[in-house]
Amino acid sequence: MLVVVAPGQGAQSPGFLTPWLDVPGVRERLEWLSIVSGVDLVEHGTVSDAETIRDTAIAQPLIVGAGLVTLLGLFPHPGNAFARIGAGAGHSVGEITAAVGSGVLTAEQAMVFVRERGRLMAAAAAVTATGMSAVLGGDPDLVVASATEHGLTPANMNGAGQIVVAGTLAQLDAFAASPPDGCRVRSLEVAGAFHTHHMAPAVDVLGRYARSITTHDPRIPLLSNADGRVVHDGRDVLRRMVSQVSNPVRWDLCMAAMADLGVTALIEIPPAGTLTGLAKRALPGVETLAVKTPDDLPAAWTLIERHGRPANLDASPTWRLLVAPIKGTFRQSSALAVGSAVEVKSSIGSVDTLRESIPVVAPHGGTVVEWLVEDGDPVAPGQPILRLHPVAQEATA
Repeated sequence: MLVVVAPGQGAQSPGFLTPWLDVPGVRERLEWLSIVSGVDLVEHGTVSDAETIRDTAIAQPLIVGAGLVTLLGLFPHPGNAFARIGAGAGHSVGEITAAVGSGVLTAEQAMVFVRERGRLMAAAAAVTATGMSAVLGGDPDLVVASATEHGLTPANMNGAGQIVVAGTLAQLDAFAASPPDGCRVRSLEVAGAFHTHHMAPAVDVLGRYARSITTHDPRIPLLSNADGRVVHDGRDVLRRMVSQVSNPVRWDLCMAAMADLGVTALIEIPPAGTLTGLAKRALPGVETLAVKTPDDLPAAWTLIERHGRPANLDASPTWRLLVAPIKGTFRQSSALAVGSAVEVKSSIGSVDTLRESIPVVAPHGGTVVEWLVEDGDPVAPGQPILRLHPVAQEATA
């Protein structure tokens, strides 16, 4: 199984898009996305210096735009991707790229959304002098406890021995002066304390904008930064992307879900390198590839040919299926026979683990066509549980 991942802010570097301009059509697509976003992606991806592209309002549209145009290098015919990619995920702002790749948003919707996300987060960051630092090594529980004592938020739980803490510059300096045993602390080149309460004003405004955005349900299993769960309702994907601005990124849980899915290969799209580095340490045995320049495309196509296979959702439109959000045991809450009506947003059961019980909800409702698991069956993330016939199609039959 192949997973394709999109990196977040901080992965960009000066000139990283320069070699991609030699690929036919890339410049034109970047120019179009530049018009939509109001950010010159060609200039900032080729000639702007590190300080310029560090600006949140520039960095975020640049990263998403770069991901969207280079995805077409991997899959020149986008529809073919759904027959090859087993799951998708993005780190922080990379979730927007992943949402387009899975069919939740259009490229134009994504560029408007990320434009406003970057602008609002930059404005929120300007209120107080804040930043982020990577903590490498040490006991994760001790790192989190020490960060909390200093008033910091563990903003990115990246797994593989890496936690990113965020807060005011004074709090970060105090933490770096007396880090937990066995840790190295490195300041990050970002312009604010992202994924913390400092970003709350941006969430309020983005939430209002999101109510006017039309979404589609993902056509592949999409892993959420919030908790690593598979999300199969497009509106829920958008809600999670909004709230994630002021909440921690749980990339560790996303990688755990990849392991549960049985992922055998991972491709990271530009600006690539960070997530493949984490995967090499956290997902032993999984073949990884960071696509940094067009020279990496032949290796990527070979990897896709060897590991690509359709996701479980490929056979039917996503919104006809209810799928398992996590790995666990399915518990049916009611005996719904074939032909029974399922109300919109009603629960049909839960997936239970040793730690929690996650409800399986029917976001669209419908009529039961087929149970794909039985009460007490073990399920994997994204595994189909129940097939529904949409109410809207019944009405016109």
